[in-house]
Amino acid sequence: MSKIAQAEDTDMRSEYDFRGGVRGKHSKAMRAGYTITIHNADGTCTVKEVVPKKGTVVLEPDIQPYFPDSDSVNRTLRCLIPLLPQKRRAKAKA
Repeated sequence: MSKIAQAEDTDMRSEYDFRGGVRGKHSKAMRAGYTITIHNADGTCTVKEVVPKKGTVVLEPDIQPYFPDSDSVNRTLRCLIPLLPQKRRAKAKA
């Protein structure tokens, strides 16, 4: 028979204090992409550039509750497309 594993304590440890944290503090910078640098034990560094996928759209926090997933966003936009004028003026090049 195998031993029954005891349930792990899922409470946050007391040394972790997030009271001074600011929600979304780095979200704007993350949208533009970021760099991860890993310092290896042998003294070398591994650098990885992380960029958002082409076509990624980020919703503002006040809009997110209305659109829980990409399907709901796409459905809404497809309903709005027929309301747009048929002929759109081309942007003037500078």
